[in-house]
Amino acid sequence: MQIPQIRMQSQFAKIAINTTPARQSIQQPQAEMHISQPKAEMRIKQNPGRLTIDQTQAWEELGLKSMKSFTRDNTQKAYRKASEAISKIVTDGNEMMNFHNGVNAYAEQARRHANPPPPDVNIRYIPSPFSVKVHYQRGKVDINVQTRQPIINAQASKPIISYQLGDVNVSLQQKNSLHIDFVK
Repeated sequence: MQIPQIRMQSQFAKIAINTTPARQSIQQPQAEMHISQPKAEMRIKQNPGRLTIDQTQAWEELGLKSMKSFTRDNTQKAYRKASEAISKIVTDGNEMMNFHNGVNAYAEQARRHANPPPPDVNIRYIPSPFSVKVHYQRGKVDINVQTRQPIINAQASKPIISYQLGDVNVSLQQKNSLHIDFVK
């Protein structure tokens, strides 16, 4: 005895998907830029320094005097010597006038004039230290700077964007099927 059988054969549906990817392109043109820097203005005002050197005293100590200075010094020296001489004569005259004191004025004056005191001798440097007078008056510098800001002109460029849409195609590649057989 044979038992009837049912045979089923099935086939699944297959879907096909085809895609085209989207494309995007972005380009950025360079910006246009112009930069200029104006020169700064600078003014410098300078008063020069002043150096003064006075060698008058050094030259005079060396004996190289101006006529005015030479005349002045000789006049003062002559006046001083004349005053000393007059003073000496007056002193000697007063001593002679006082002969009644019992002092031999002539002998005393002869002894004094015959043996004068030794001259005062010292070492002296010519010209003396610091006889040259130096004076410096420093100068003054005024600096005035006027800065200028840079001039910047910039023009930005917009980006160039292109976009191509993608595509998706869905199709049925294989249909589904069911096949049934009866076998006896």
